[in-house]
Amino acid sequence: MSQRQVAVIGGGAAGMMAAIFAARCGDAVTVFEKNAKIGRKLYITGKGRCNLTNNCDSKTVIENVPTNGRFLYSALHRFSPADTMRFFEDNGLPLKTERGHRVFPVSDKAGDVVDTLLRVAKREGVRLVFRPAENLWLRDGAVVGIQTATGALPFDKVILACGGCSYPLTGSTGDGYLFAQQAGHTIRPLKPSLVPLETVEAIPSDMVQLLLKNIALTVTDTSQGGKKVYEDFGELQFMRYGVAGAVVLSASAHMKEPEAGHYRLILDLKPALTEEKLDARLLREINARRKESVSSLMRSLLPSAMLMMFLRKADIPADKCCSELTRTERKRLIGLLKAFPLTVKGFRPIEEAIVTSGGVSVKEIDPKTMASKLVSGLYFAGEVIDIDAYTGGFNLQCAFATGVLAGEA
Repeated sequence: MSQRQVAVIGGGAAGMMAAIFAARCGDAVTVFEKNAKIGRKLYITGKGRCNLTNNCDSKTVIENVPTNGRFLYSALHRFSPADTMRFFEDNGLPLKTERGHRVFPVSDKAGDVVDTLLRVAKREGVRLVFRPAENLWLRDGAVVGIQTATGALPFDKVILACGGCSYPLTGSTGDGYLFAQQAGHTIRPLKPSLVPLETVEAIPSDMVQLLLKNIALTVTDTSQGGKKVYEDFGELQFMRYGVAGAVVLSASAHMKEPEAGHYRLILDLKPALTEEKLDARLLREINARRKESVSSLMRSLLPSAMLMMFLRKADIPADKCCSELTRTERKRLIGLLKAFPLTVKGFRPIEEAIVTSGGVSVKEIDPKTMASKLVSGLYFAGEVIDIDAYTGGFNLQCAFATGVLAGEA
């Protein structure tokens, strides 16, 4: 019996895993990647280190997928985080687990993850073609191949693994949604997830790019009486438009499309200190610096770039003498150090998001095979599907698992 011919559109995490596992099943697999190399988006994940999964069980992964997590039950049962780790380590890439059970290559190089996928794919006989697919070739309710700029190419099966529409410079330009619509699939509304946030408050030029490494962030919903919707600890970076950083990206996934003022960010700038300990420290500093200015006092507690915005919020003149600080003003300083407020104006554009929320409706995909319920021979994998997860390696785990399931099916 001749080999089945399988086309995979997209050479990212999901596409390469789909290609590898389809090839292991004996299929002749061709990956169509429009970039000059595979895995362009993988290179920038985890700040170039590639947080490739989370060292947890499949149930925990599903709990960290707020959009259609249950749809992934079969995929994660087939290819769990432990399977992902085993795959890479068995193929020569040592891994390590860090805070929050995040898994990285020991080398801290995302390129090593890409190289591993490429090496395994070549070993399995996967053919790589670096040019884009233009359209699906459909006939009588089935996919029979793809259209390229050089003509129609017949295939028995096609796997769409084109990614979303975030980070378009990596090739994620929404092509997969157009292919899916061509096949009659419904595309759920697209919006950014894991995305920086714009703030109502203007960020002074001195503060732009300022990185705070150890802060606690709480997000409250003002439309629900200040209900807490998220809290975490980590890095936050001030930008000209507002805030970015790992803790902000995670927070954004817990927000619905925000109207200006809908959400407030509360930054605990000194999470290791209680208010009582902070007050005692501030009193000691005041007594030691009685003739100095308040701005000089606060430099012992804050980055200098943040002082002016902080003192404006505290409504205390920067040149006020420490000896003249009232108890009320001291309490105001402590209150701001423990609860520095910012108001969310909105998300940054979807092009700046880590992942795309929305995509091909899961109601039209068989969760046990990732096969289209509408068109025979068509399969889906990765971000093109209407699933998205929180940060921590969960999105890549979903990409790998759906890729494996689609490839084997």
